[in-house]
Amino acid sequence: MTASTTETKKSEDQTTQILLGIMHFSFGVVFLFTLVNPYPRFPFIFISGYPFWGSALFINSGAFLIALKRKTTDSLIKLSQVMNLLSALGAAAGIILLIFGFLLDGEFLCGYSPDGIQCGAVTFLFIGILIMLMIFSIAELFISLFSSILGYSSEHFGICCC
Repeated sequence: MTASTTETKKSEDQTTQILLGIMHFSFGVVFLFTLVNPYPRFPFIFISGYPFWGSALFINSGAFLIALKRKTTDSLIKLSQVMNLLSALGAAAGIILLIFGFLLDGEFLCGYSPDGIQCGAVTFLFIGILIMLMIFSIAELFISLFSSILGYSSEHFGICCC
């Protein structure tokens, strides 16, 4: 990879992480409105809080990459790598939680609905949101791992690690 291609990829990673975090948070807000009659509880993924703490990790790791691009210091490089590693761990935990969500809440809406007229459409939307969260989590996992392990190293910026 050339230097300009690497710079473009890092710039995309920053904005992608922040946008994924915002979309994650938005889906969490959608789940906030699922506690209506006849559904007596929130979906599992909302109860776990993953749309909110996952989005905080993703947004913070993207913000650290932006701060690192503006001012490169050895401590900021290490903090950015740690934050991206935490974001990757959070994404991996989120993938596991989403799998549990698919298993536990597959019949979440239809199991409580007295009439099955809207059951199919609402379940389709619910499963669609879970699938989108899974796609975002997998993308964030790869972006965070790339940024943490390969993206920024102190040797790349010519900073001594002593």
